[in-house]
Amino acid sequence: MCTVIVLRRPGHAWPLVMAANRDERLDRAWDPPGAWWPDRPGVVGGRDRTAGGTWMAFGASGVVAAALNRPGSLGPASGKRSRGELPLLAATAASAAAAAARIAALPAGEWRPFNLVIADSAGAFFLRGLGTGQADVVELPEGVSMVTAHDPNDLNSPRTRRHLPRFRAAPPPEPGLDDWSGWATLLSDDGQDPETGLASTLNVPPVGGFGTVSSSLLALGGSGAATWRFCAGRPGTSPFSPVRLPLPAAAAP
Repeated sequence: MCTVIVLRRPGHAWPLVMAANRDERLDRAWDPPGAWWPDRPGVVGGRDRTAGGTWMAFGASGVVAAALNRPGSLGPASGKRSRGELPLLAATAASAAAAAARIAALPAGEWRPFNLVIADSAGAFFLRGLGTGQADVVELPEGVSMVTAHDPNDLNSPRTRRHLPRFRAAPPPEPGLDDWSGWATLLSDDGQDPETGLASTLNVPPVGGFGTVSSSLLALGGSGAATWRFCAGRPGTSPFSPVRLPLPAAAAP
């Protein structure tokens, strides 16, 4: 189970801030964010070496997308497309709204159940794919939202119940000052609720060949600016480093 946190604040110099911890099998090889897809110019993301897709991608148009599993749907399945395709399909769209419409028009049954977060500086959307029909689209509200394997801000998720209030109470990042300290500290929290244990842990320790393997902090500015800090390991044990992003589409040669 992965986690994505989104802060929407229209009118701010940085109207969209996103954080994400990726939980995965420790033996599933991957590469840090880069321009790994020659057939998708202007797209940057971490690459899953098994299926060739990504868990999170950013495109030159200013669209970011992150995919998560739904409950009970970890791993690939015979006859199903890789969910790692979905962020790549979204990141090449002209806007988050266009990306959400693009994914929602596809037959969701081609993939195992998925959650998908798509955002740009103008808005953010949650897509729920249940393995049949087409994905549902919900616009995320202003303020802080958290997505896990469950729906946004669903307090039936022990992780959301434990950590959403903490992110809402924490000082928001200041990307212009490169100050991510409050959220970076929360992403590194490996504490557990006594009743729910690992299910409430945001930074999952290596247990049974599974755990948190990387973390991201990303912000989109109203003027087209973008910044992504990536931690190639468990947050709190590895540093966050800047990711080289493509030029905005309007400025690209």
